[in-house]
This record gives sequence, C-alpha cells and structure tokens, in this order.
Amino acid sequence: MTPSEIAATPAPGLRGWIGDNRGGVALAVTIGLAASFLSEHYGAPAMLFALLLGMAFNFLAVDPRAAPGIGLASRTFLRLGVALLGLRLTFADVAQLGWMPVAGVVGLLALTLASGLGVARVLGRPAAFGLLTGGAVAICGASAALAIAAVIPRARLREEDVLLTVVGVTAFSTLAMILYPVLFGMLGLTEVEQGYLIGATIHDVAQVVGAGYSVGERAGDIATFTKLERVALLPVVLLVIAFAYRGEAGRGAGLPWFVVVFVVLMILRNLLSLPEFALSAVNEASRFLLVTAIAALGVKTSLGQLFTTGGRGLAVIGLESLLLLGMALGVAHLLVIGG
Repeated sequence: MTPSEIAATPAPGLRGWIGDNRGGVALAVTIGLAASFLSEHYGAPAMLFALLLGMAFNFLAVDPRAAPGIGLASRTFLRLGVALLGLRLTFADVAQLGWMPVAGVVGLLALTLASGLGVARVLGRPAAFGLLTGGAVAICGASAALAIAAVIPRARLREEDVLLTVVGVTAFSTLAMILYPVLFGMLGLTEVEQGYLIGATIHDVAQVVGAGYSVGERAGDIATFTKLERVALLPVVLLVIAFAYRGEAGRGAGLPWFVVVFVVLMILRNLLSLPEFALSAVNEASRFLLVTAIAALGVKTSLGQLFTTGGRGLAVIGLESLLLLGMALGVAHLLVIGG
C-alpha cells in the first residue's frame, strides 16, 4: 500500500482517527519547531529549514504509523495556514504611494503570471507549474507558492513541483536581496526609485525589507509599501485560479473553503479594529501551520525525486525573475523617473 493509500484509509471513529494521525502530525510539528528555532538563531528562512529537515526523514513516508498524519499535515495544515493569511493584509499604508505605482504593480503581476505560463511552455513544463512559479515570483515568494498550490487541483501539480518552487524562489530572493541594491546603485537611481524597484521585484517580504533598509530608511519604507501592494493582490490571483480550475477533482463550481475564509478574514481585517495581540497570535499560527505543512511535504519527497526535473524548474523561476526585473525597470522609468 502506498503512502497516499494509507493516508486515505478511513479511521474507525474519532479516537481511531486521532490514533492514526498523531504520529505523522507529531513528526511534522517537531520538524516545524526545529526549523523555527534554527531560523531564529541563524537567520535563514524557516520554510527552507523545514523542507531540508523534512526530507531527511523521507524514510518515514512509507511507515504506516506516520503516513496518515503526514498526509493530513501536508494538506489540511496548508489550507488552514493559507486561510489565516487573510488577517495579515491591510491596505491603509499602501495607499500612500498613489494610484500610478499601484497600477504599475498590477501590470507587473499580470505580466509575470503570463510570462510564467510562456516560459513553462517553452521549457516543457505544464501550465499549472507556470502559474505556481509565476505567482510565487510576482507576489510574495514561498507563501504565495503554498497558497496557489492549495488552489490548483492535485492532479495538475506534483508535490515535488511545490517544494522545488519554494526552494527556487527562496534562493533567488536571497540573491536578489544582495545583488539588486548594488545594481540599482550602479544605475544611478535615487533612493525613492530604488525602494520602488526593490519592493516590485524581490520575492519574499523579509528580503524586501532587508534590501530596502540597506539602501536607506526612505527606500525601506517605499519598498515595504510596494511589496504590500503585491501581497494584497494574492486573493485576487487565488480567486482567478480557483475559477479557472472550477469543477476539477470533484470540487464542484464553488470556491475552496479556505479561499472563502481567506477573503472573509481579509475584509474583516480592513473593516474592523481588531486587537493587536489577536492579530499577532493568528499571524504566528498561520506561519507555523505553513512551516509544518512544508515539513510534511519534505518528508513525503526524496531528494532524488525533487531534482528529477529540477534543472528546468529552476530555469523557469530564474527566467521569470529576470523578466520581472527588466519589466520593473521599464515601469519605474515611466512611473517614477518620468512621472
């Protein structure tokens, strides 16, 4: 019996269900805690640590004591974590940039998604992989990759593709954090222009903040605001992808439940004044659920499987990143330098 078949086997009642899943869930949670500890002490992304540590326990993926819980953590924890991301989005500060830079960010996102589909097709990867990587590059790196992967039907996307995307966007985002401020400085751009470009091109939020404030306080502020505009477009992308794949995999014509919860929480976050401690607690819960889901996905994937087609997958992400950089330089020239 394969791990997926083990995970799909019904448990006799609640007690049996808990007994079947607790071993795998405990393993994923333990790996997630270890990854969070290493991230706090060594500064590298927690998701990357979770992925690498999880893959070290790949031999447990076929263990009937662990397989059901690993399947639960990789699916349900992922969807819960994505749903709670809705409370992280606020638009009040982002509006300070005005409508033209916002239009530029929207245009860049649409073009990056389109380029993802095109590059994936040229390099022989499926359209779903192009959407996954294009969305991750265009919006917010690993978090966007997980959210988009949760919307795309499982028959269209391999778990190895999700993990490869997380590794790829994390690696390219880290390189961009180091190289982009140097490049923009060599081009003679102002601090405002550099901040806009950093926020419009680097994938992960943490790397945007790091690169922006390495240039200057004003650049850091603008980079953060620009990045938040990209993140704010995540629910729109999720809705579009969910609509495009409606009816597949027995889903029916409606939206997945976690996308609905995501949108509802996002609306509540922007309409109501919620206690800061509650928002902080939910944000931490969302982050840890996503880290735990990545740990479980890592357990289910061997290193050999991950990089079977890894060269082409990483090439897709790299080309998308370069295309986004080139397009952003053009948009910045029109909206910031010329505006």
